[in-house]
Amino acid sequence: MQHLELPVTADQSGQRLDHFVVEQVPGQSRSQIQRLIKEGQIRVGGHDAKPNYLTRAGDTVTVDVPDPAPATPQPEALPIDVLFEDADLIVVNKPAGMVVHPAPGHTGGTLVNALLHYVDDLSGIGGELRPGIVHRLDRGTSGVMVVAKNDASHREMARQFHDREVEKEYVALVWGLVQQGRRIDAAIGRDPNDRQKMSNRARHARSAVTRVTRAQFLKGVSYLHVAIATGRTHQIRVHLSGIGHPIVGDTTYGGVRRHMPAHLRAVLRLERPFLHAQRLSFIHPTEPGRRLEFTAPLPVDLQDVLDELVERAKAAADEENGN
Repeated sequence: MQHLELPVTADQSGQRLDHFVVEQVPGQSRSQIQRLIKEGQIRVGGHDAKPNYLTRAGDTVTVDVPDPAPATPQPEALPIDVLFEDADLIVVNKPAGMVVHPAPGHTGGTLVNALLHYVDDLSGIGGELRPGIVHRLDRGTSGVMVVAKNDASHREMARQFHDREVEKEYVALVWGLVQQGRRIDAAIGRDPNDRQKMSNRARHARSAVTRVTRAQFLKGVSYLHVAIATGRTHQIRVHLSGIGHPIVGDTTYGGVRRHMPAHLRAVLRLERPFLHAQRLSFIHPTEPGRRLEFTAPLPVDLQDVLDELVERAKAAADEENGN
């Protein structure tokens, strides 16, 4: 059992109790924190409280985190692309279409199931259904993910993600013209009208910043390199859609169009959003002076579409220039 005492400062006053604890205790999801509150494992000033209790400056929040539970999902012999592995970490290139951890409707075939078959044990901090999972990628997003193999590594990696020390770069194809250097600073939370979506209009939103580091315009769409320090759910998808440039192929946030000019019809082959986690860089959890960086090439389904778009954009430019 891990016992924590968390004083509430003036800057933290007015936060919901569950939000406050999630920010202060790395490696715990909001649903896990809410369960601990209901079980009396999280108290304010020695008294039970509700998840929506608003913290006050001078409060002391005590948190008792139970010892990690063993993972219960079953190992499955699924193909897995391992980029790196040592005693503390395993870094993988997650394919599109694979759910990260078991959830209602996805009890098998997940990355966790594959990892349990590939390695003997994983960190238990993530809970029974999320062993080793420090961060996530959406089902339709491919790319680099790091997974903790022991509890100490899990805590340190969760701290690095929480403190925004991890460098994360994605590539995306979006509708319209987006300039290099564009910075999107908009808080994100659960959409008030659709609980399956995230939104900039949420009543309880958390800060999020997305930066466009490189951009290539391809006559109607832009191929972007995007960096994020925060990692809110659906962050890149919500931010780009919010500025009027949804990710091509994203059915949730307005990225699907059925009628388009011939030079863009390659995108009709997409069966998921054109979004890929290309690069991840962080400090090794047990070797403080060692920075690791991993990249994953663009998957074939996205690369083929991009190649055709580049070729057609070049042909159109040559025709306009009389070449």
